[in-house]
Amino acid sequence: MTDHNEPSKKVANQYERDYDYTAYWDNRDYENGAEHIAIRRLLKGNHYRKAADIGGGFGRLCLLLRTFSDEVTLAEPAATQLEAAKKVLAGTDVRQVQMQADDLKFADGELDLVTMVRVMHHIPEPSAEFAEISRVLAPGGTAIIEVANYGHFMNRRRHKKQGTPLPVEPVDIRQTRADEPDAIAFVNHNIDTVVGQLAAAGLVLDSKLSVSNLRSQRVKKVLPKSVMLAAERISQKRLAKSDFGPSIFLKLRKS
Repeated sequence: MTDHNEPSKKVANQYERDYDYTAYWDNRDYENGAEHIAIRRLLKGNHYRKAADIGGGFGRLCLLLRTFSDEVTLAEPAATQLEAAKKVLAGTDVRQVQMQADDLKFADGELDLVTMVRVMHHIPEPSAEFAEISRVLAPGGTAIIEVANYGHFMNRRRHKKQGTPLPVEPVDIRQTRADEPDAIAFVNHNIDTVVGQLAAAGLVLDSKLSVSNLRSQRVKKVLPKSVMLAAERISQKRLAKSDFGPSIFLKLRKS
């Protein structure tokens, strides 16, 4: 367990700082749709007893997870996000509980399915979070973890041109100077490194998808969302082997 009074733990509550995460998804219908396609593909043909979406914000993915599970919990550290989730999840039976990803309020082996999407880019060193996910998963349980991918096509091409290897450690991609000493981390990861960290926690890779492969403001101006999502459906599995896209979805099994 962790001490939530430690200064380092303030960063998990980034959305208490007057940041409207619901507004972030304005004009991001393609990215949202791409992630729904990925989750449906990875969970197709399966049904679970108890699931949790770790760091799930305002519950964006919870209703989708509810179609695959008898019980879903939104596990989110920020009170403001849980407040926003009340509207999104009104009239549903999705539970909303405030908790940190490295200190999950579930019993050992309580869950059959865990998802953690758009969280890894805030966690430079995820060993504690992976250990907790492994702990709360039942043997044979499923985890879907999305990773912000440093080794996407454009970066691979750039490093190849420069004759430099891809870094194995997380890369800080913050474009503006942090405004506070405990500002939230903003990193991209090496997928192979992350898969190794997951394996060390007892989470074995089953499959992966390359997601948001057409993420580009220029492309969005030219192609309608329906065309982009059609291309996304075709490309996610095909491009996974080369870790092409900016977002890699990993499906893992608790060993």
